[in-house]
Amino acid sequence: MATREQQVEIDGRRLKLSNLDKVLYPQTGTIKGEVIDYYHRIAPVLVPQATRRPATRKRWVDGVGTAQSPGKVFFRKDLESHAPQWVPRADIQHSDGTSTYPLVDEPAVLVWLAQLAALEVHTPQWRFDDALAPAPPDRLVLDLDPGEGAGLPECARVAAWCREILTDMGLESYPVTSGSKGIHLYAPLDGSADSEEVDAVAHELARALETDHPEEVISTQTRAKRAGKVLVDWSQNNGSKTTVCPYSLRGRLRPTVAAPRTWEEVEDPALAQLELDEVLARVEDGVDPLAPLGLAAEGDAEETGPSSAGRARDRLEAYRAKRDPERTPEPVPEAGIGSDAAQEALEDEEPMFVIQEHHASSLHWDFRLQHAGVLVSWAVPKGPPLEVDVKRLAVQTEDHPLEYGTFEGTIPEDEYGGGDVTLWDAGSIEIEKWREDREVIVVCHGRPDGGLGGVPRRFVFLHTGGMRGGRRTAAAKEKAEANWLLHLMKDQPEPDASRSDDAAPAPEDDAAAPEDAPVAELGEPLAPMLATLGRREDIRDEDDWAYEMKWDGVRVIATVRGTTVRLTSRGGKDMTAAFPELAELLDAVEPALREAGETVLDGEIVALDRHDRPSFSRLQQRLGLTRQRDVDRARQQVEAHVMLFDLLVRGGDSLLRTPYRERREQLFAAVHATEHVQLPHADHGEVEEAIALSKRLQLEGVMAKKESGVYQPGKRTRTWIKLKNARHQEVVVIGWRHGKGERSGSLGSLLLAVPDSEGELRYAGRVGTGFTDRDLEEIAARLRSRSRKTPPVDDVPAADRRDAEWVRADLVGEVQHTERTADGRLRHPVWRGWRPEKNVADLQWES
Repeated sequence: MATREQQVEIDGRRLKLSNLDKVLYPQTGTIKGEVIDYYHRIAPVLVPQATRRPATRKRWVDGVGTAQSPGKVFFRKDLESHAPQWVPRADIQHSDGTSTYPLVDEPAVLVWLAQLAALEVHTPQWRFDDALAPAPPDRLVLDLDPGEGAGLPECARVAAWCREILTDMGLESYPVTSGSKGIHLYAPLDGSADSEEVDAVAHELARALETDHPEEVISTQTRAKRAGKVLVDWSQNNGSKTTVCPYSLRGRLRPTVAAPRTWEEVEDPALAQLELDEVLARVEDGVDPLAPLGLAAEGDAEETGPSSAGRARDRLEAYRAKRDPERTPEPVPEAGIGSDAAQEALEDEEPMFVIQEHHASSLHWDFRLQHAGVLVSWAVPKGPPLEVDVKRLAVQTEDHPLEYGTFEGTIPEDEYGGGDVTLWDAGSIEIEKWREDREVIVVCHGRPDGGLGGVPRRFVFLHTGGMRGGRRTAAAKEKAEANWLLHLMKDQPEPDASRSDDAAPAPEDDAAAPEDAPVAELGEPLAPMLATLGRREDIRDEDDWAYEMKWDGVRVIATVRGTTVRLTSRGGKDMTAAFPELAELLDAVEPALREAGETVLDGEIVALDRHDRPSFSRLQQRLGLTRQRDVDRARQQVEAHVMLFDLLVRGGDSLLRTPYRERREQLFAAVHATEHVQLPHADHGEVEEAIALSKRLQLEGVMAKKESGVYQPGKRTRTWIKLKNARHQEVVVIGWRHGKGERSGSLGSLLLAVPDSEGELRYAGRVGTGFTDRDLEEIAARLRSRSRKTPPVDDVPAADRRDAEWVRADLVGEVQHTERTADGRLRHPVWRGWRPEKNVADLQWES
């Protein structure tokens, strides 16, 4: 960008830019022209986050200055009087009058603000509605701010605790490194609560964290008490408060950014704040972790809030333009109008998919997924792949109305898409990832007689990146941008453990109730009590605690009454049909109690390996099945057992306020073991003995439970503490990444690999902790002579390839870690040292 005054045009808006060579960040020499360039290039991801939100600005007209002489900052709410007429705006009534705010609804507004040296843009957690009135908040935010002596690693630890609570509340959370010292966490809301209610929930969450982690967390602003702790600032959910907008620059000494991050990055010990060039590189590589919370001004992105359904149907403009409702039998809803069936589908708990076989000018299959109020559609010429090694071209077409999900018929030959359309398969989907115009991952649950074979299928749609490349005609570019690749993912199938059809057949088992037996009516299932992840040091007075083994399975609440058994998951989903052998609970519970009323038990469903140890990978084969034939087939390979460890209701009498010790005593009096129902004992004594036993049995860890504690359904408390065992793994070092912050100029992390079952090296993640200063020097010297230009393995993710230095894969080390993820990555690895006596060929994943 030139440094002198110039006229520019941004999307038809003309602006005059001046003083482009003025230095706004003296420490890095970043000039105003570079700031304007950043905001112009970052607009595609920033604008969706700021759209329809009133924007307050912090301006550094003369730059941010230096540590010794900070620049003067101006905080601006009202729109400048000299603002161009095209800048969108809206009014807010305050106690001292009405203020007019700019709306950052288009890239040109960002460029204009940058021209004014408005480095920071701040927005509230709500948007204006169509009538420019404040709507309910569409997101909850937590600001994790470290006190003196704490830093980003402590914020990351607290962020993980926050995430756990938000997940239990049914809320997805998205981290943003603030560009200052801490982390912001965003959780999307459905618009059903007002700011006061959201503020109260956030306050309660912060207080609960402070109660659970008093040495690490504080929920009040008292600065004198914040040393070494992380403040969970909940107050920015107040309707009058604002938070720095994601992707906004910060007015710090360096041009840092409020940068959306992935949870994998937050878990990385080398996590650091990002600067503008790093963020631009990420975004231009397609990395936008916060995209699901974005809202485009014209309704072409997923929205939240009560009026989202009406705006989402604007996506059907292209669909309607291609069809004459008088000439085609296809559903063609009028603009802004949808059928009752479509509205019901919008409000349904699970979105749908449909695959239609379409005999048009050429045979193809139309694959449609419900998202943002429409059926997002692709034409697949060779049909959906049913083998994992097959990739199919999928050409994205216009969005279709939800009514199209049941359409079959003949479209006249002279109409768009003329030919016969039949349903090939249809059902519900679980959306695991939706990155607009980038990547879509869904699990499809089709019909028993459908083309997908009646089993869950996980598909991924990957955009081919048609927007990149050299010069092309507009038509060629448009065609390339529509191209995606569709393939079946390797981890097939992996349905949700809590998934079950409402109309699932009754289990067929010798212990099940006879067909003519009356079905007892059961009350609402209880939510299980949750444990807090802790350490040995958390168990202060050992005599007050009992210790159970931690089972690697799926949590279950079992309700037994009369001749009825119901199994519900942690999320309240019915799992009864998936585990017919657990109907043995009818024999296990004393008959008198079954007749007296409900008996409710807490436990864990497990599958055992050949050493009688719980194996979650084996249990995967049983999860999510509902059709009788699928359950019977899987049961022949994997038998399920239930480990019962608590009694919540005994023959209709609640024991929730009864201490844990007494509940356990009554459990053994009310229930006896059967072939598939087990009653594991709890040990009383030293916690080290329990931990040693769990390690000897190669179990996941220990559950420590306070014997005087009552049962609190759905609550996470410190009367139940999880003590997980550490695991060790020998690894091959394949490269390293440069350090940042305190490690600048040194090693930041090592890139690791482990041979698979066939001896081929596969990427296993990176380790950035556990090094002493001496280790860093020694490792750097050892790796210097082993450099190579390309990675020794081909499956390193793009995010980990950035700035990586590669080395020969001939050095073996060892790490400690918590677990191995489903995609073969080490979770929370810590460096232990080299293993010079080991050869790469001798390595394997440790069981």
